[in-house]
Amino acid sequence: MSVWALGINHHTAPLDLRGRFAFALDQIQPTLHGYRQSLPRQPEATLLSTCNRTELYGAGDQAAVEPTLAWLAKTGGVSIQVLKDHAYVLREDQAARHAFRVASGLDSMVLGEAQILGQLKDAVRAAEEAGALGTTLHQLFQRSFSVAKQVRSSTEIGAHSISMTAAAVRLAGQLFEDLKDIRVLFVGAGDMIELAATHFAAKTPKSMAIANRTLERGEKLAGRFGAEVMRLADIPDRLHEFDAVISCTASTLPIIGLGAVERALKKRRHRPMFMVDLAVPRDIEVEVKALDDVYLYTVDDLASVVQTGKDNRQAAVAQAEAIIDAGVLSFMHWMDQRSPTHGVVPLIQQIQAQTDAWRSTELARARKLLAKGEPVEAVLEALSRGLTQKMMHGTLAELRVGDALARAATAQTVSRLFLREDTGKPPRQS
Repeated sequence: MSVWALGINHHTAPLDLRGRFAFALDQIQPTLHGYRQSLPRQPEATLLSTCNRTELYGAGDQAAVEPTLAWLAKTGGVSIQVLKDHAYVLREDQAARHAFRVASGLDSMVLGEAQILGQLKDAVRAAEEAGALGTTLHQLFQRSFSVAKQVRSSTEIGAHSISMTAAAVRLAGQLFEDLKDIRVLFVGAGDMIELAATHFAAKTPKSMAIANRTLERGEKLAGRFGAEVMRLADIPDRLHEFDAVISCTASTLPIIGLGAVERALKKRRHRPMFMVDLAVPRDIEVEVKALDDVYLYTVDDLASVVQTGKDNRQAAVAQAEAIIDAGVLSFMHWMDQRSPTHGVVPLIQQIQAQTDAWRSTELARARKLLAKGEPVEAVLEALSRGLTQKMMHGTLAELRVGDALARAATAQTVSRLFLREDTGKPPRQS
């Protein structure tokens, strides 16, 4: 059994390449099913996809890594070489360390952000519902959640962090003299838009509107902020009304095109527009960035803004890494115990099988004696004596073989196993 992590993220791949490998949450189950069906021996698998990363975690035969690369490249419509140029493959303890760092927010564009933990939990839940989460990955991720909780509670890793949405408000404040005078359009109604609306609402803009594919979900979010609701189809005709546009949907194609923005600017008489595209793949066509009166930012453009204050958190990072190191050691010890060549789990299974066989034999003998009318006390005595003899036979035989040194070592082990003072006693209460 081997564990691995294979993926691309904001450190290794540009936004448009990441967009090719973006999966909505409702796509994860069928995608995992297709991936596992593509391999002769189906590994455990979990797929994590956010605006900053797409990662496949696997457990099984190491030989599955190369076919996984080929499958992922085909899924994204790129050559294997292009994917290899931007992907990372991590194995064993390095894969575990990566999972723990991701869960703890140490590998995020926003250092210490907490949203990734929820996204990882959603991915694990989807893998479980798809039947792709086995014992090994279950352990890996449950431990990653525990480590993330410890990092969050015992370090200051999340202190002073600037989220993407907070960064968007900061940039808007640099463009507009007073955010109370602007009209803001939010495109989408997911978690990221909810965060953005919360940050902008705190600045009390002149008006806010939420455009969403389904009005019901948009109305629910708009009700919290006193915002107007509109359909995505209304955006081209009303885009000129808004000074700031924040977009984050799960659409596979751009929602706002170059032509719509050009027409909006003309109606605005070229008053500037502030636009933030937090979606991967893009919601706003890339060509919009070239327009003179548009200030368009993507998730990657916000990277330098969210790094502000990073130096203040370096001590917390060191503490967090120490917690993660301990978690990795514990997980690898658990893996080692399960190893057929190095671990104790196979031996435990063999011992349990043997004792079950002895128990079955003695129970069958006891039932025959009872059927013949033997006294119950005599049958119980014979049952206990038979089990004891079977369990002690090998131990007593080992004490009689070998030289004096070997017998002494065996005697010490037997004493430790059978003559412990607390044998049979309930554990002490602290």
